[in-house]
Amino acid sequence: MISTDFTHGTPCWLDLGAPDVGAAARFYGAVLGWDYAPMEESEDMEGGMFRKDGKIVAGLGKLTEEGARSAWMIYYTVTDADATTAAVESAGGTVRVPPRDLDEWGRMAQYSDPLGGQFAVWQPGTDTGAELVDEPGSLNWTELYTSDAAAAREFYGGVLGWRFSDMAMPGGEGTYTLITPGDLPEERMQGGLMEVSEGDLALAGGRPYWHPVFAVDDCDAAVEAVAANGGTVRMGPVDAEAVGRLAVCLDPSNADFVVLAPAPPAA
Repeated sequence: MISTDFTHGTPCWLDLGAPDVGAAARFYGAVLGWDYAPMEESEDMEGGMFRKDGKIVAGLGKLTEEGARSAWMIYYTVTDADATTAAVESAGGTVRVPPRDLDEWGRMAQYSDPLGGQFAVWQPGTDTGAELVDEPGSLNWTELYTSDAAAAREFYGGVLGWRFSDMAMPGGEGTYTLITPGDLPEERMQGGLMEVSEGDLALAGGRPYWHPVFAVDDCDAAVEAVAANGGTVRMGPVDAEAVGRLAVCLDPSNADFVVLAPAPPAA
């Protein structure tokens, strides 16, 4: 589960870079029931916040980086963004955006892992992150597709202090690695990583990529909304034992995400 009790190494925020902010706001409003509130725009900034039931769940901004694909960026809480930056560089990663203060709200930085997977960190000030998680219409899991699971474990374990455990995929389709932050108990497991072929990474030009999993009440209804609003369903809906019913989707600008109707807790 993901909690708003954000500690070092836990996912705390996500935002979407979209070529058409208005279209993205309408799409996610239809699929996830989000309300969009634009921030004051300037010549070099367009975007705002998504809310679910009045609580902030994610951010949205204009995609401005030349050659970049539209994608969700996931942020992880850290106690010291500068120390994390040094750890990223020492472990062979790349600093995409050096640590910078966002007024009194906090300090952020963005990176690429050694194989090119992009992620970000947030050192909280007055703002700790999303106000709603692990509920329908909000983030409840994070996932990395990579061509080298062992390298990913070494890098992220060293940089963010994660622990890992492996489980066999159904049907003998490989191994799925589960992620738990730091010294937190197993019930705070927050995500997973999976080794795939480079061909399966075509969406990101052969590089690894992170994507969010959003909880929904009804996976099939969410999938219908994706298709009806210009998105694409890449896989599913399918039932995953003890996990729930899920589907892998693309929004109209090909940003990837998963919708999951979680299985009820075991009796």
